[in-house]
Amino acid sequence: MGSVLALACLEAKTSTHSWKRKSKDQLSNPGSFDELHKKCKEVFPQQMEGVKMIVNKILSSHFQVSHTIHMSTISHSNYHMKASYVGDQQLSSAEIFPTLIGDIDNTGSLHAQILYLLTDRIRTKSVFQTQQSKYLTWQFDGEYRGDDCTATLTLGNPDTINESVIVVAHFLQSITSKLVLGGELVYHRRPCEEGTIVTLAGKYSAQNWVATLNIGYGGAHASYYHKANDQIQVGVEFEANTRIRETSFAFGYQLDIPRANLVFRGSVDSNCCVGGVLEKKLPPLPVTLALGAFMNYWKNKFHCGFSILVG
Repeated sequence: MGSVLALACLEAKTSTHSWKRKSKDQLSNPGSFDELHKKCKEVFPQQMEGVKMIVNKILSSHFQVSHTIHMSTISHSNYHMKASYVGDQQLSSAEIFPTLIGDIDNTGSLHAQILYLLTDRIRTKSVFQTQQSKYLTWQFDGEYRGDDCTATLTLGNPDTINESVIVVAHFLQSITSKLVLGGELVYHRRPCEEGTIVTLAGKYSAQNWVATLNIGYGGAHASYYHKANDQIQVGVEFEANTRIRETSFAFGYQLDIPRANLVFRGSVDSNCCVGGVLEKKLPPLPVTLALGAFMNYWKNKFHCGFSILVG
């Protein structure tokens, strides 16, 4: 009888260890800190104003060029030329290394990015931005992606002469297959000023919805995304800034009509701003048309936009 009990306890212990090991093996990488609210933000329409035309041209499997002309009634009209080069190291459909991206406008302002994969788990990114002949931003990122965690360190605008720098550290850990916890540390230093801001973050992902919360000394940012079905997606955002004592609330939704090649995104927020963008693809032509309109009832301002994407 005692041997039977001992054998049963051993089997129970073995199954428990096996279940724990299986649960641990199921944990996936939580992604980057900047993409915590991505699901919700993709539902909201992008601001549009004036007329914009974008032409993309693929020159080879590694090189692509795009031209953008924007005619605006609010700000200055501009022209952008963007060139990108991608290498042969492809981790996923959206991650190819090395990647070089350069964007220059008609005033000579440049925005450039370099993404490089050091190892299978360590990737780097360098960002340079100029405004005409003046350096505006230079930033260096290093990111480590483990099986169930992500750690990122960012160094922004380092200046040894004026003793100024911005350092940002991110860390995310998958606690379960649905729960991700982490935090952000921002340190800035410049003459006669120095400070640190700590923010805690959490994300819970279910089958059809995602809830995310960032909370810290500077305020809070909460978002909720829900996929009702294959055609309808909704998102809700709440932001509170304790330094300027302002809060905002926004509701957005996305309606997909695959048979008509139509996508509509709409939003309304606590500042009485209502807007929407309608996108229409024209197969078999590589052309996408977009029409958007936005109205601020408090300020009695209205603007609309139209864009054509070729390629």
